[in-house]
Amino acid sequence: MSRTPPPPAEIAPVAAALLGRAHELGVRMARRIRAEVGYYGDEGPVAFEELTASCRRNTELVFGQLAHGCAAGMDPAQETGRRAAREGAPLGELLHAYRVGSEFLWSELASAARAADAVTTDILVALAAWWVNEGLAAAASDAYRETAAELLLQRDRERSVLVEALFTGMLTDRTTLWEAADALGLPAEGPFVVVAAAVPVPGREALPGIEPRLLAERIRSAWRLLPDLQVGIMAVRGPDGEDAALRVLGGVPAARVGASPAYRALRDTPRALRLARLALARAPREATGVLRFDDSPVAMLVAASVDEATRIARTVFARVLALPDEERGRLLATLEQWYAAGGSAVDAARQLYCHRNTVRYRLRRLEELTGRSLQDPRAIAELSVALHALRLLPPSPEAP
Repeated sequence: MSRTPPPPAEIAPVAAALLGRAHELGVRMARRIRAEVGYYGDEGPVAFEELTASCRRNTELVFGQLAHGCAAGMDPAQETGRRAAREGAPLGELLHAYRVGSEFLWSELASAARAADAVTTDILVALAAWWVNEGLAAAASDAYRETAAELLLQRDRERSVLVEALFTGMLTDRTTLWEAADALGLPAEGPFVVVAAAVPVPGREALPGIEPRLLAERIRSAWRLLPDLQVGIMAVRGPDGEDAALRVLGGVPAARVGASPAYRALRDTPRALRLARLALARAPREATGVLRFDDSPVAMLVAASVDEATRIARTVFARVLALPDEERGRLLATLEQWYAAGGSAVDAARQLYCHRNTVRYRLRRLEELTGRSLQDPRAIAELSVALHALRLLPPSPEAP
């Protein structure tokens, strides 16, 4: 409670008499709060006996200070605030209860003071000034906010550990996975998509505020911040859940994001994170936006063995990789479009905005450099695997 102004000493006998009625006044105060504050009503989570005990302690605190003229500790109010935070009571309802209780006690004190011959109007005015400055509600509010902040940090730490366990594959038992999903607010079954976003600097989120943005689209998610990445798992249910999630991700300015293919079982989350990382590694460092992992069988095969994919890419495209950047990029882009066009030079030329003979010339050049004919099914398969390896793996400074 505030020490300025001090309570008038003349009110001490009145307060002492009310202090002796603390139990009765606590019961009446509790009934008033139950009638006027919805959270503490008959159907509320706080038992009447618990509310009565709290009201009695606060009555003893206020009238004890007035009766004995000494500063009282705020322990009862602080404990009430901490308990309300732990139980999830709304802070507004807690403060409303304190206002109702304070008005009740003031009414009882003012009524008793008027009946006392020694209490003048001036004393009542001084008492009112002290009453306005008393800090029960403030003490409860401060304790509530401190406890709520501690609980939030604890919850964030627990969520972070669970997300890490999902991503590292520590959770394998079906029941444990369900429990983790429930704690994270995720469904037990997918489809899910894992995201890996490059952070601008260590410790800073690449996708600030992403969880509430996704929740606004009814997409539940859980996230963890690593030194180099912000990683998350999204539940993309519904016919357009995946598209909606990618739209939200794509709307974050300057973000570089890799996304896994959709999958259904939570136990596959570590593999999905690996694919999301590969998709991010494929994106040029200066590029922004969302890049999806190509979930074709060949891409999956390449992702299953990064080391072998690296060896294949360097072996097959050794002479191509030795070319100047512009020529190398032109030849590889032509091969990409040729595959995308189903082996049609005409359709590939249309996508590349060049003549079909230009496409054929570039393909012959690739055949010469790689020693593989695009008429040979086995060579076509080898080139496809090598091309996927180049697309999915980050550039290597050791490449020839």
